[in-house]
Amino acid sequence: MNERPKIRVLLIDNHPLVLDGLKAVLETFDHIEVTGTAGLAQIGLDIARQIQPQVVLMDINMPKLSGIDAIELFRNELPQTRVVMLSMHDSREYISSSVMHGAAGYVLKDVSTDEIVAAIETVADGGTYFSSGVFDALMGERTEEGSDPLTPRERDILGLIVAGRSNREIAEVLGITSATAETHRKNLKRKLGIATTAGLIRYALDHGIVSKVEKI
Repeated sequence: MNERPKIRVLLIDNHPLVLDGLKAVLETFDHIEVTGTAGLAQIGLDIARQIQPQVVLMDINMPKLSGIDAIELFRNELPQTRVVMLSMHDSREYISSSVMHGAAGYVLKDVSTDEIVAAIETVADGGTYFSSGVFDALMGERTEEGSDPLTPRERDILGLIVAGRSNREIAEVLGITSATAETHRKNLKRKLGIATTAGLIRYALDHGIVSKVEKI
C-alpha cells in the first residue's frame, strides 16, 4: 500500500510557546512535515518563498503585519499554498474577513490536535475547513426573516460547499448525481450573482447560513 506523501506545513505565530508546542505535536504525525516556523507574518512569507509549503497555519493577531493582511500576500505570491487561520477569536467578522482575503480554513486554538490535523489534510487536498467551534459561532447568527432567497435544498448544497465538498461528495451525501450537484452549484452562483466558490463561502458566512449537513 502506498503511503500518503508528507504534507509540508509552515507555522506562523508570534507566541513561541504556541509555536513550539504545535510543532512538537504535529511532528508526531508521520504524514506531516513542519518545514519551517516564524514569529512574524512577513518572515513567514520570506521562508515560504524558499520552502514552498503546501499549507500555512497562521495566527491572526500579530505585530507589524496581521495574519489577515498576510493571506492576500501568500495568495498572490504562492497560489499553490493554502492558508489556514489559527485563532482564539470566533467572531463572524474575523471569519468572514479571513475568507474574503482568501483563507482556505479557520480553526480555533482550543480545538483538539486531531482537528488541526484534519484541517491540514482537508486544505492540502484542495478543500476548505472550518472547525466545530467556528460552526457553532456561525450557527448562532440568524439570517433576517425573508432576506434569504435560497430554498432548503440550495442551503444544503451551499452548506456542503462551505465544508469543502466536491460535486461527487455532494452527490453522495444528498443522493443525487454529480451532474445535478454541479447544476445546483452553477444555479447558486447565478441566483446570488456570485462568480466564485470563495464568493459563495463568503455569502454563507455573511448570512449565517450553516447547515447541519456541514458536519456530516
